[in-house]
Amino acid sequence: MMNEDSGKWFGPFYFNKGDSRIIVPKQNPSLGGTFNMASLYAILIVIAIAASIVLSAMFL
Repeated sequence: MMNEDSGKWFGPFYFNKGDSRIIVPKQNPSLGGTFNMASLYAILIVIAIAASIVLSAMFL
């Protein structure tokens, strides 16, 4: 099932500078949501999550 922004999907990634949402529903909405990688805030959230995983692995 494809939504109206099907041209903005690159594999599992959504990239649309014209969309102000940070989290968007996946192409199949029953699978949850994903980040709009064109949003600076989304990129910062992904970096923060990755950093917390790396740092927690280093100190365990």
